[in-house]
Amino acid sequence: MARVQVIVEIEERELFRSQAKRDGLSLSAWLRAAAHERLERSRKGGDSMHSREGLEAFFEDCNQRESEQGSEPDWEGHLSVIRESRGKGASGT
Repeated sequence: MARVQVIVEIEERELFRSQAKRDGLSLSAWLRAAAHERLERSRKGGDSMHSREGLEAFFEDCNQRESEQGSEPDWEGHLSVIRESRGKGASGT
């Protein structure tokens, strides 16, 4: 067995600890599991956006981040920002 030191921001550490606790794992076990999942995806070509597995893993990661950090604005919210941006500084030509 060997020890590995991982440097993370305090906020990240708390997010990792919280998720590990929800998953019923110690932080160390949770980080090992995450590393093993990453290795497995890499072996299967899952880190590549050129495979079905890679795309599925990408969207799964996106969904998990969105559920942890909140959701994006709906499309109308995006359009509103775009319209407002176009109106500022427009030369009128």
